Amino acid sequence: MITEDLTSENFSPKHFGFLALPGFSLIAYAAAIDTLRLANRLQGAELYTWETITPNDELVMASNGLEVKPNRNYQDTDVYDMLFVCGGVKISSTWSESIGKYLRYQDKRGVVLGALCTGAYILAKAGLLDGYRCTLHWENIASMREEFPHLNITDDIYEVDRNRYTCAGGTTPFDMMHHLISRQYGRVLAAAVSETILVDHVRNMTDRQRVPLRQQIGTSQPKLTEAVMLMEANIEDPLTPDELSSLVSISRRQLERLFRSYLNCTPTQYYLGLRLRNARRLLLQTEKAIIDISLVCGFSSAPHFSKCYRDMFGLPPRDERRLLLKRGESEDDSSFAGRKTT
Repeated sequence: MITEDLTSENFSPKHFGFLALPGFSLIAYAAAIDTLRLANRLQGAELYTWETITPNDELVMASNGLEVKPNRNYQDTDVYDMLFVCGGVKISSTWSESIGKYLRYQDKRGVVLGALCTGAYILAKAGLLDGYRCTLHWENIASMREEFPHLNITDDIYEVDRNRYTCAGGTTPFDMMHHLISRQYGRVLAAAVSETILVDHVRNMTDRQRVPLRQQIGTSQPKLTEAVMLMEANIEDPLTPDELSSLVSISRRQLERLFRSYLNCTPTQYYLGLRLRNARRLLLQTEKAIIDISLVCGFSSAPHFSKCYRDMFGLPPRDERRLLLKRGESEDDSSFAGRKTT
């Protein structure tokens, strides 16, 4: 299936390490490893080997409650060809300087570094993404850009920039590993892997992470889609209804009619929901002051922000953050849908 002589004494398998952090995404971790496993099986040779390591060499629990056992001592000096940081929920709480030191040590030894899901945050904290393109799960992009404004953070499903491989999590590690296999061992093997795993469309690096807007809002009505895209691009400095209608070249009344017909709300209500959901992600994923969060989400008054937040999510922002800290765990994905529609 590949032309490289696997019997040559110069051939050796590519050795990967997966650093699983508390709350990591199991689906992303499994998607990466199983893609490599299938490449080995289909080729009938050991092209890839891998190990899992965890902080403190202990069992680590994924976000779904399942635990993974490490099979390599965290501080062993074994050299990997590639090392992936496996992140998930509440990624900022998993950071430690010892992890940063370990990753910088691997980088100095020439190890290619990567990240799954939110793992790019840890690479950024370690100073290992400066000058590189990178990506992570879309829910964390806003908070990542706030904390690391100097980084080139994209919303692509994965990024390959020289010796850095980062992806958005979910099923995107498959797409990234497919790219890697194709580059290292050829398209024929990569295609066989995708066929075996029942994937009929492998996404490109530059595909967007989120479901296309027309699917999110349930229509391809062009003026409505254009208006929502403008809202998403102008969170910190919200456009007025008149500005919005002018930019999409229809009257304010026509715009309101479109929102009522397709989304059962006014443009103002929809826009407010976007800003509040963005604020909630920042509240739960960062340690930014609440007043700062209100400002970057377009609220000039902290009391007004607090009231709007409580109306939508049932708790004022200060209480929700306190509750999160008390629980000691992050909200699950469904929490971002909110408790009340606008």
